[in-house]
Amino acid sequence: MGRGRVELKRIENKINRQVTFSKRRNGLLKKAYELSVLCDAEVALIIFSSRGKLYEFGSAGINKTLERYQRCCFNPQDNSIERETQSWYQEATKLKAKYESLQRTQRHLLGEDLGPLSVKELQNLEKQLEGALALARQRKTQIMIEQVEDLRKKERQLGDINKQLRIKLETEGQSFKAIQDLWNSAAAGAGNSNFSVHPSHESPMNCDPEPALQIGYLNYLPSEGSSVPKNTVGETNFIQGWVL
Repeated sequence: MGRGRVELKRIENKINRQVTFSKRRNGLLKKAYELSVLCDAEVALIIFSSRGKLYEFGSAGINKTLERYQRCCFNPQDNSIERETQSWYQEATKLKAKYESLQRTQRHLLGEDLGPLSVKELQNLEKQLEGALALARQRKTQIMIEQVEDLRKKERQLGDINKQLRIKLETEGQSFKAIQDLWNSAAAGAGNSNFSVHPSHESPMNCDPEPALQIGYLNYLPSEGSSVPKNTVGETNFIQGWVL
């Protein structure tokens, strides 16, 4: 049979009362501690015995918990601010822990602070590094393939432009050649019809002298044995000076 229901009333026997107080006090303190650890709660417990002896427990400190209790009780309008502050404090604590964890992971990836790691942790780190290396190589290969495709596309574009320029140059060359042939034929026809070549004298000294009129004094030197100068007007068409 189970235990019967115990009537809650003051224990008259002093010894039994003291034993019951000690047992239940210890149990209550243990439950308060468990509650603070398991539920991450801020717990404060204050017990005074019949003799006036103080027993207390505070997960965050009795004074801190009492101050918080006073703020919540005497300033109810600040409850939302207090809760918001507490929420931001918890969030900042979580972010700080996450930041420290990321820093440790980064140092491990760089090969630093590997002493405290176990064999299993080192194996996990090796797998992470191998996976990161495979992803980096895959990304590098993809970028190189994209660059090769871009270069091939540019090569095709330049080839098309070169082909167009070559066709244009050949067309313009043919046009220029036709114009040049036309000019040569026109020049040859004009030379044969208008510009005949006259035969030149073999020597300019063999040309017959044309009659010429010379005005001025002529230094005439008579030959020896002659007393009268010959009249050279009719022979040489020279006038021996002006007659005053």
